[in-house]
Amino acid sequence: MLITGALIWALDTKFGDIPPIGAFLNPSTGFWQNAESKNILPTEDLQLKGLQDKVIIKYDEHRIPHIFAQNDHDLYYAQGFLTARDRLWEMDIQTRSAAGRLAEIVGPKALDIDRYHRRMGMVYGAENSLRGVMKNPVSKMMVLAYTDGVNGYIHSLGQKDYPIEFKLLNYAPEDWQPINCIFLLKLMSETLAGGSDQFGMTNDLKRFGAKDVNDLFPDYPFHEDPIIPAGTKWNFKPLPIPKPSAGFNAQMTESIHTKEIMPGIGSNNWAFSGSKTASGYPILANDPHLNLTFPSIWYQLQLSSPTVNVCGVSLPGAPGVVIGFNQKISWGLTNVDADVLDWYQIKFKDSQKNEYWYNNQWNKVKKRVEVIKVLGGQPVIDTVLYTVHGPVVYANAAEQPKGHHSNIPVGDALRWIAHDESDELMCLYLLNRGKNYDDYRKALTYFTAPAQNFIFASSDKDIAITPNGKFPLKYKDQGKFIMDGSDPANDWQGWIPADQNPTVKNPPPGFVHSANEPPTDASYPYYINWRYDQYYRSKRIADKLTPMHNATIDSMRVMQLDNYSILAQDILPAMLKYLDTTKLHADQLNAYDIVKTWDKHYAANAMGASIFNKWWRQLYDTTWSTRFNNKSVYLKTPSYDRTEKLILTEPNSKWFDNPATPQKETCADVVNAAFITVVNNMLHNYGKPGEKWEWGNVKDTFIDHLAGLPGFGTGQIFTGGTGGVINALRDNNGPSWRMVVQMGPTVKGYGVFPGGESGNPGSFFYNDMFTTWRDGKLNELLFLNSAGEDSKRIKSTLTLTKK
Repeated sequence: MLITGALIWALDTKFGDIPPIGAFLNPSTGFWQNAESKNILPTEDLQLKGLQDKVIIKYDEHRIPHIFAQNDHDLYYAQGFLTARDRLWEMDIQTRSAAGRLAEIVGPKALDIDRYHRRMGMVYGAENSLRGVMKNPVSKMMVLAYTDGVNGYIHSLGQKDYPIEFKLLNYAPEDWQPINCIFLLKLMSETLAGGSDQFGMTNDLKRFGAKDVNDLFPDYPFHEDPIIPAGTKWNFKPLPIPKPSAGFNAQMTESIHTKEIMPGIGSNNWAFSGSKTASGYPILANDPHLNLTFPSIWYQLQLSSPTVNVCGVSLPGAPGVVIGFNQKISWGLTNVDADVLDWYQIKFKDSQKNEYWYNNQWNKVKKRVEVIKVLGGQPVIDTVLYTVHGPVVYANAAEQPKGHHSNIPVGDALRWIAHDESDELMCLYLLNRGKNYDDYRKALTYFTAPAQNFIFASSDKDIAITPNGKFPLKYKDQGKFIMDGSDPANDWQGWIPADQNPTVKNPPPGFVHSANEPPTDASYPYYINWRYDQYYRSKRIADKLTPMHNATIDSMRVMQLDNYSILAQDILPAMLKYLDTTKLHADQLNAYDIVKTWDKHYAANAMGASIFNKWWRQLYDTTWSTRFNNKSVYLKTPSYDRTEKLILTEPNSKWFDNPATPQKETCADVVNAAFITVVNNMLHNYGKPGEKWEWGNVKDTFIDHLAGLPGFGTGQIFTGGTGGVINALRDNNGPSWRMVVQMGPTVKGYGVFPGGESGNPGSFFYNDMFTTWRDGKLNELLFLNSAGEDSKRIKSTLTLTKK
């Protein structure tokens, strides 16, 4: 009896990360119930509380829902219901992450990330944005209907129906709240507008002085290819530009003695004028590059009601279509990377930190108490100090976790656009229903953050692009370094008017494009940021589009897979020139011949790509590591673009010299040493040049489960691409959604994301589109005009009626 009792207890108890084995293996409620048949019922009828009328959902062969409702409330209710049906755990875990609530389900190991998100003001910002949404009756309707739909699904679940991740982590889904829809948008702001170099740049300024910092970190790059064509005339009268504070001028002229953003990862979009296409109508292409996971960050669907008929992808957990098309217009997004996150040094009155100095007086600190529940432990009470600028993320060094968030300055306050009241959902509502260029421009006025390059094409034969968001009005370089938080001259001094955001419509080249490069040339009167992604992808896109005529959908699809490296085109000839081949042994000469004859494409089977990539990275690291790699001080390293300029125009620069050696090193010395080191390492790790040297084997591209669960991802993928080429696929980051839309009397869309519509690993539709994505193909996106339209691609019908 004792043994039996102990066994029952053990089977019903969670040990560490292992769920209660008895419940997990229970044939009635355990993981067995998560297996799904590929053969779906041809018809299904459900009655749901909260609906106003009948909703018909047509499912195609990829289990993509095409939702037909008789009013907008039911449309968003059904969207919430169906998204939860396919992606409930993904929705739950992402909102828990943004809200700082992971420790509730996984215990103390998630406490640091929970504290970080609370201290960064994610909940504070979501509360402010929800207030803005609820002021607008349309956005309010969207959020409340969507929330009711999600809860309609949750309330229908028994324990056996829980997604497998709930069973593995041994917790139950809770009711969805309207603020959860906003958390999804805040999570996107953190991903795309939550990075900062200011701490590193400020440390650089202290260590190297203003002259060297201005030289190594210029406001405009060596290679420039802005989104809005250079020379564009601005047809508006700009607002007066704020004057720099006295402190800023002082730090940039005196002689000072002595979540960083990763280069090469970004997104692409372009729109091609009808004058350059085979059909005579514009073609739009978009491939946003984000972290690749199963399930996907995107949920594909069609939404149709008397006011809208739109097709594309949504964020699981938020209403509306984010990227897509309707019968009249199409649109896509890439990240602007505007400077909308600034740090301010705070002078507290004393160690109690109850008051701080601002505007020549002591001001009361506001305290926000965050209660973080912890699985298996007592709740953690965390008090965050708020100033006029925003939260002091880490008030002292003891609050900052060791080895984590080293780019967050201690004792400084955070001013972040994601904290402000906003209503991005109204932008999506209007875009989804847009009919022309004017509708597109009106919709963008509602979009605050994260700022995006909104590309546009219409059946009226217009194309356009607008780097768009709510941009603070700043003096030049404001926010490049940590600022004095006591001086109001360092505050954001208002906003750039929405109608003065940079934009271009139907430019003479016949195309518009973006790849996270600078939005404008130096003639634009306002300051948006000083650093963007390098020009490599942007230039390659322009080089491909400029001579192109009679373009088709397939032309654009092939271009999205382009692996040609502008970086290699720029710098490889100089690297080869500096290499002294007389000092190379036979195997090193073999590697030299391979990289010398390489065609500069990062193809999966290219050995030259592997050699160049490692050689360039070793050269870059060696150039800067002696001065910028410091374990005790967080420093910002110069860009690839600045390193290129150094190699091409300053081969005897002091930055190539290693102060630890008696001789003075030049560019040639560093180039040679880097090549020999890399080739010797490759020979040691991979043997003689052959299959193991091929880029697809050397690079580590993979797609993991969102929670990193073993066996639920892809493993290593043999594929081409890298950061800095159009097909910017590296590690687990790359094209999260490829889309090409042909405008015209009958609009045709094509697209694919890696994975499948279902979030259930036991479903055929968990990864049924992965092979199509991996092979660079696209699915034609079924776009029905009505629920009654006949299509052989429709495999089942779900009818929802009010209960």
